[in-house]
Amino acid sequence: MTISIDAIADIQPPHSGKPEDWRRFFGFSTDHKVIGIQYLVTSFFFFLIGGVLAMVIRGELLTPESDLVDRTVYNAMFTMHGTIMLFLWTFPSLLGLSNYLVPLMIGARDMAFPKLNAVAFWMVPVFGIILMASFFVPGGPANSGWWSYPPVSLQNPTGRLINGQFLWLLAVAISGVASIMGAVNFVTTIVRMRAPGMTWFRMPLFVWAVLSAQIIQLFGLPALTAGAVMLLSDLTFGTSFFDPAKGGDPVLFQHFFWFYSHPAVYVIILPIFGIFSEIFPVYARKPLFGYKVVAVSSLIITGLSATVWVHHMFASGTPSWMRMFFMATSMLISVPTGIKVFAWAATIWGGKIKLTTAMLFALGGLVMFVFAGITGIMLAAVPVDIHVNNTYFVVGHFHYVIYGAAVMGLYAGFYHWFPKMTGKMYSEGLGKLHFILTFIGTNVCFFPMHPLGLQGMPRRVASYDPEFAFWNVIASLGGFLLGVSTLPFILNMIGSWVQGEKAPKNPWRAIGLEWMVSSPPTMENFEELPIVISEPYGYGKDEPLISNPDALEGAHAT
Repeated sequence: MTISIDAIADIQPPHSGKPEDWRRFFGFSTDHKVIGIQYLVTSFFFFLIGGVLAMVIRGELLTPESDLVDRTVYNAMFTMHGTIMLFLWTFPSLLGLSNYLVPLMIGARDMAFPKLNAVAFWMVPVFGIILMASFFVPGGPANSGWWSYPPVSLQNPTGRLINGQFLWLLAVAISGVASIMGAVNFVTTIVRMRAPGMTWFRMPLFVWAVLSAQIIQLFGLPALTAGAVMLLSDLTFGTSFFDPAKGGDPVLFQHFFWFYSHPAVYVIILPIFGIFSEIFPVYARKPLFGYKVVAVSSLIITGLSATVWVHHMFASGTPSWMRMFFMATSMLISVPTGIKVFAWAATIWGGKIKLTTAMLFALGGLVMFVFAGITGIMLAAVPVDIHVNNTYFVVGHFHYVIYGAAVMGLYAGFYHWFPKMTGKMYSEGLGKLHFILTFIGTNVCFFPMHPLGLQGMPRRVASYDPEFAFWNVIASLGGFLLGVSTLPFILNMIGSWVQGEKAPKNPWRAIGLEWMVSSPPTMENFEELPIVISEPYGYGKDEPLISNPDALEGAHAT
């Protein structure tokens, strides 16, 4: 049985509450825009917690001696820092931005399954609370890292059933279920609920990126969720999937873990690529170069992402043929990524560039992603990877991707769509101060990790040889600066939302359906579904985007 776009729209339940009623953000709403902001605010709260943990870690590493916190607490802190930043900040914040924008961008009134969407969000604070509780339970905190490798993660010296590792694994399993639910919703919405005339190659590139990322979630995340459940069974019920003392194979868990956790990097970075693709044409006043190639490259990255996970296991006794194969595939994935970078550079080149806060963050994120890509190619090579395995070189590369590119890209998206979400304009002065502090802090914190790794400093240590002190002091100062950099952002967002200047419907003169409705949009976005008649990113062209401007509630399609 097939379901039409209108049929799906008709079965969606009505939303309660007025658009201007702030109390709706604290209830069980099925409005995709409310859920999007709930994701963003909740994830940013956990981002601040993870950032405080990072500053304590960098405070410990300010001196070679372990003299700030107990070593067990230190191990628990870096476990919680990594877990929070990935599962409670990066993934939920991207889901929030995607939730808010995708239906607007494709001309839908809501997500395909609004109630499922709401349930998926409310699972986030549930597993967040469970995860935080794992740090404080009497059985001891989880301290085996965010990858939770056995047999370290199977140790339970207290013999308590409910210990930190148990709660950590339970939280990760719940997170996996919530993310799979979200992936089903996004893929269904994009495939089945596009407005009339919104063909595949008329979709905004952010939508292409979200679709590609959520396909990875559908096919990859069950592996991590299953691995977490199996490890939980080993820890709790005495099974022997991964316990070498009982004949289990701990390397098997690494395959479960990395089969998803390396593609998870693309789940994060693909929507960031989509943000770049939306922002660069707006502030360069040029059509995006190579739209179709950029769109297809997202799907190619999705396909290749399933063939790269073993490059994290080159030091785990993998056979030579497997090393060679995964070295080649890990390098090959740089080709569709390089296509995107070339397209963005060609878009910016010769444009009438306006350096707003959003554009600065997008440019800064692009620069740092290119640097991360260079070190990524180095790590894809077997000899280099084995040489720097488990050193700070890997930590530096990873943070240039996750913080340098992903967080900078998220900030770019926050600033770009802030007027649409709130109906208010932000302060460009505070925004640019935020960019300067973030850009400098990111490079000062994470660049020194590369020479540290090349010199042989291992990661996940609380004390180190004094020969590594110089670069660690520099990195810690950069980490503290990153902590300070969030202050102007918080002041800007809260102050502007409460007392900011009223935003016009389209302050950036952007092209896209989301900019043709009111700011913030009304409850169900459109009076009737718009009919799309032109290609996206048509800057400098006179043709309209849709044929029925009356479909836009109180807006103009010019």
